[in-house]
Amino acid sequence: MENEYEIIDAHAHIFPEKIAQSATVNIGNFYNLPMSNCGSCDKLIQSGSKIGISKYLVCSTATNPHQVNSINHFIADECSNHSSFFGFGTAHPDSEDIESDINQIISLGLHGVKLHPDFQLFNIDDKKAYPIYEMIEDRLPVLIHCGDERYNYSAPERVAKIHNDFPKLKITAAHLGGYRRWDSASECLKGLENIRFDISSSLSFMSKEYAVNLIRGYGAENCFFGSDFPMWNHKDEFEHFLALGLTDSENQLILSRSFKEFYNLK
Repeated sequence: MENEYEIIDAHAHIFPEKIAQSATVNIGNFYNLPMSNCGSCDKLIQSGSKIGISKYLVCSTATNPHQVNSINHFIADECSNHSSFFGFGTAHPDSEDIESDINQIISLGLHGVKLHPDFQLFNIDDKKAYPIYEMIEDRLPVLIHCGDERYNYSAPERVAKIHNDFPKLKITAAHLGGYRRWDSASECLKGLENIRFDISSSLSFMSKEYAVNLIRGYGAENCFFGSDFPMWNHKDEFEHFLALGLTDSENQLILSRSFKEFYNLK
């Protein structure tokens, strides 16, 4: 599929080959959605190549503190093996040594921290998570899974609270600020400095008009294209995006330029 844009995937998950299939199945079960992909590195690149992805923000989530070290090494190793990977490490608020975990992420050359409160079972604004934000506020950005009407762990209001308490922290609020909670996200996150939004796992659940109004409300300069792979494949997500009928300049911003500016990539 040929296109005129540079495209960066701002939200993709990868897993070690031996567990990639089972991890993908578990994600599908969690969201009660059919999964046609497998979250391995090779499958990610194969899917992204169909629309010419130039860079992938790759991450994985530690569902308990004992997984943090191994996941961070896995992400770093895969970034060494794939020049198109831009790796985010993981952290967990129940870790006995959060400082060491954050220092590990930095020493491994990873570029940020991914948190998924629904998987990790903590409120994103719980005080036990504050040591993570304190350590990374001036050092690393954070990508946060936001929303889900079934849970309140990552409600947009909680993300706004983090922003209020850590105004210098660079936050990407995934899924346009709140998976299936977009009205709340727009009300409490729009216009906040240092907060950006990826559009992953969103466009399939809203009308084109609603999506366009939400994106323009945030500003295209504050939004990133993302697949949430292996939840979705890149070709379908790109087609959903182009069908919105945004302007050429908006497309350029969302598909790569906004990401590169936020993460200081040349």
